[in-house]
Amino acid sequence: MQRAIISDIHGNFEALTAVLGRIGDIGVDEIICLGDIIGYGPNPLECLDSVIDRCQLTILGNHDQAAIFDPEGFNPIAMKAIYWTREQLENDTSDLEQADRRWDFLGELPRRHDEGDYLFVHGSPRDPTNEYVFPETVYERDLLALLMSRIENVCFQGHTHIPGIFTESGAFVSPDECDHFFRLDAGKCMLNVGSVGQPRDGDARSCFVVLDTEERSVRYHRVEYDAEKTRQKIYAIPDLDNMLGDRLMTGR
Repeated sequence: MQRAIISDIHGNFEALTAVLGRIGDIGVDEIICLGDIIGYGPNPLECLDSVIDRCQLTILGNHDQAAIFDPEGFNPIAMKAIYWTREQLENDTSDLEQADRRWDFLGELPRRHDEGDYLFVHGSPRDPTNEYVFPETVYERDLLALLMSRIENVCFQGHTHIPGIFTESGAFVSPDECDHFFRLDAGKCMLNVGSVGQPRDGDARSCFVVLDTEERSVRYHRVEYDAEKTRQKIYAIPDLDNMLGDRLMTGR
């Protein structure tokens, strides 16, 4: 079985559309989303509707959670974007049935999904929604060991928008360092799938992975999209800071 795993769309409909197109070309059996469908970007409703229709499993992200509960721990730019996103959800009266469907969907999202050897979260094995695991975590040996102790074999995660693999031996392997292909047969690992809508690894292209469960391997994919179109949409919305559009052009 081939399973596409996406994360951190952040209301970027151009990026999501391009990624779903590539996934369609690959011909996977199902799509898993690791959360943060909304937040930052100009098209939260369209992205939600696409994920609802296309993904067989979706995990709760911290921005998804913030849209339905009181947001905590966000910087002023992110906070303002969260409140704007919530207004879009609350004020859409074009299709009341679909509006209710979105709220129900967000309210029922699981924080984690355990599936044998595989764990799916947004943040980390310890805190599925909020904990960041950055590449620098490899220098915190005790923390890395603690996180590894919380998984059976492989944990798929997002949240940092930085793709790569944390190995049980204490290394961080970027997609470039493994030629975008990694076998899941060398001990435990935490695998960050990268970001669809707001990459932060210096590559502005959208990122996702395809898990081959029979081969027990993962392949990273990068996809070009019209980031300038998304940037101009952000510029046109006063409650979304221009920085949120500018960073799309550099992948930072």
